[in-house]
Amino acid sequence: MFHEFAEAFLLVFLAEMGDKSQLLAMAFAARYPVRKVLSGILIGAFLNDGLAVLFGSLVSSFLPIKAIQIAAGFVFVIFGVRTLKPDLSEENYTGNNLKFGPILTVASIYFIGEFGDKTQLTAIVLASQAVYPVMIFAGTILGMSVTGAIGIFIGKRLGDKLPETAIRITTSALFLFFGIVRLAENLPPRLLTPINTLLFFVVIIIAVVYYVRSLIAVSRKNQETAMIRRSKDLHSYYKRIRQDFENICLGAEKCGMCQGNKCIVGYTKTLIRYGLNDGLLKYYDKNIKDIRKTDKPFNRKQAFDSLLVTLQILKKYSSGEDLAPVNEIRRNLEMILFGKSIQEITDWQQYENELYGLNDNIAAGLFNNLNKN
Repeated sequence: MFHEFAEAFLLVFLAEMGDKSQLLAMAFAARYPVRKVLSGILIGAFLNDGLAVLFGSLVSSFLPIKAIQIAAGFVFVIFGVRTLKPDLSEENYTGNNLKFGPILTVASIYFIGEFGDKTQLTAIVLASQAVYPVMIFAGTILGMSVTGAIGIFIGKRLGDKLPETAIRITTSALFLFFGIVRLAENLPPRLLTPINTLLFFVVIIIAVVYYVRSLIAVSRKNQETAMIRRSKDLHSYYKRIRQDFENICLGAEKCGMCQGNKCIVGYTKTLIRYGLNDGLLKYYDKNIKDIRKTDKPFNRKQAFDSLLVTLQILKKYSSGEDLAPVNEIRRNLEMILFGKSIQEITDWQQYENELYGLNDNIAAGLFNNLNKN
């Protein structure tokens, strides 16, 4: 019983490390609260793997166990080789519109993204030969959840992903091992001749060497998906802005007693802290209009540089739920520099005209620098 659970968990866990599902978790973690992303992953995995285990159990009722074991061996060998194939696609499953709420959005995309993928097929194969299919179900769910949780942690705190090449090679070796063992134990002896065995391993070795070389080449070029680049850029931006706001504040000796979150700088620092940990807009003060009304002295040069960096991010990515926090920071910086803020950027030319209307000199400096990049 435990053997089935452990095998399902280990195969799914390693198969999903560095795969698109984990990349999705990283991307979603930059947009939505952790608990909602985890809930969506659990629902998506529950439906996907539930169907896989059910189908696998039905298959075992009309196919001989020997045939299932041989099929499983070949499937695992194929997965072992295919796992090494570099994924250069830049598919963005997340979209920019939140149509069904965070939990249902994550759940539906996970379900669709994993439908027919190697994780679901692995669950089918394991369930088809399992004595306790429920243990396969539990193992696959846990494997998906743990890799998703790691992806969320990376997306929130590290802004990067685990070493993909090493993970792929480890995963491939595990699939190949399980596949070869199953074939050795279940293929008819007449097929396991020295010539057939040699040809089999020659083909496997050639395929593995070819894909490993491609994988290493891709790793050296540091090719990433668009989602991960976006997630890393936003994470770097938040870290930069956090330090900037330490410098924007001139200290109590310049502006009097520190007001904490009732000061626009203190409030923004709190927002950034939440953003780097558990969702930037979780903390939002209803008295924001009063907070933004300030006549305190600030480091305006630093505020200028921070607004320029903020505008560069907004212009680069233009839209998405994860940019709402960046726009909130933008409004606060505009208030420090101009005494007023622009609610939304719907058109860059219009936004540029509005800032020029507030202050020609500051706006000119911003857009001259912005247009250089």
